[in-house]
Amino acid sequence: MPHDLIFSHHQISPLLAKNPASVISISPNLGRTKVHVRRVESGWALPDGELLTDANLNTISSDLNGCFRLVGSQLKKVQTFSSRTNRYYSLMPTAGAPTMLISGIPMHRVKDITPDMDTRQKLKALGKPYGRILDTASGLGYTAIMAAQTAEQVVTIEFDPAVHEICRQNPWSAELFTLSNIQPLIGDSVDLVAAFPDATFNAIIHDPPTFSLAGEMYALETYQHLYRILKPGGRLFHYIGNPNSRYGANTGRGVIARLGQVGFRVSAKPRAFGVLAVKENKGL
Repeated sequence: MPHDLIFSHHQISPLLAKNPASVISISPNLGRTKVHVRRVESGWALPDGELLTDANLNTISSDLNGCFRLVGSQLKKVQTFSSRTNRYYSLMPTAGAPTMLISGIPMHRVKDITPDMDTRQKLKALGKPYGRILDTASGLGYTAIMAAQTAEQVVTIEFDPAVHEICRQNPWSAELFTLSNIQPLIGDSVDLVAAFPDATFNAIIHDPPTFSLAGEMYALETYQHLYRILKPGGRLFHYIGNPNSRYGANTGRGVIARLGQVGFRVSAKPRAFGVLAVKENKGL
């Protein structure tokens, strides 16, 4: 599916200004690139002949949490329902990369930060990715895409195929399927992690859903396997949540204790809402 002609209220706001110019530059793909559009009688003409009608603009502007593909003259909201998880997914715009709503809950931090900024903070906390990287929870693929800029290979796991359906419509997720050094997998991270050979990865990003949705990804046995598949000296960034919230503080205490129990040296990374766990090289 092509990653073009997808709009949110952010992109069309210049077209709704009072007395707009007859030619305006807007993004047709949620901020990735820009094109010039021209005012015509019934709306705005795009360079390849497509038309954003005034009715289209009203629909987009009335849904602050929606992203819409323009297919012919019709708008199709980027959303899907998963029969596997009984969850509803939709793409939610921000001032930067969009996030995904999972039954109405944003996947990324969106207060005073955009998902792409959030991803950069996680990778900064991890340290520059190199060698072979594991991303245990793909989501929209931003972590894998950013890590692939410096890593030799990124293996990224997504539990729900419906999430990939959203990714294939999101311009910011395109590289998840096109970069040759990203290997996207569909499956249960807990099972796949247990099956990897010892000392496979140089670093791991572990950004699971909340404990209530995926408690097994916080289990001692899972941490034992994460430790096992890391190379000596390898690093694990574990996203937890706001350390100043009740959930973040309570969950964080358990995470730190269990990571330490399996052998990691753990340090807090509060700006990234997580912790860094290092598998020390005992041969040094």
